[in-house]
Amino acid sequence: MKMLGKKGKRGFTLIEILFVMVVIAILAAIVIPRLTETAVDARSSANLANKANINTQVEKWYFDNGSWPANDLSDIGADNDYFPDGIPVNPVDSSAYTLDGTTHRVT
Repeated sequence: MKMLGKKGKRGFTLIEILFVMVVIAILAAIVIPRLTETAVDARSSANLANKANINTQVEKWYFDNGSWPANDLSDIGADNDYFPDGIPVNPVDSSAYTLDGTTHRVT
C-alpha cells in the first residue's frame, strides 16, 4: 500500500489487486474439482446405502408376509412400517429402485 498525494490517501495498487486475484483463482482451481469429486463419491455411497436398506426391508417383508414385494416396490413403499418416509430415490441418476424378480435384490 502506498501513500498517494499530499493528503495522505492510501490505496492498493493495480499490481497488488491483480496478485490477490491470481492467488484466489489458483486456489479456486485446486478446490472446485475436489468438491465436485467429493459430491460424486457421496452420491455413490448414498446409493449403496439405499440399496442395502431396501434389501433389508425386502427380506423383512418376505419373512413377515411370506411373499416377495412387487418388482416396482409399490406395495412395500405404501406400508409405513417399512419406509415411513417413502422409498428413497437413487441419488446418482434420480431413478426409482426396482427389484429383480429372480434374485429379489434391488437394481
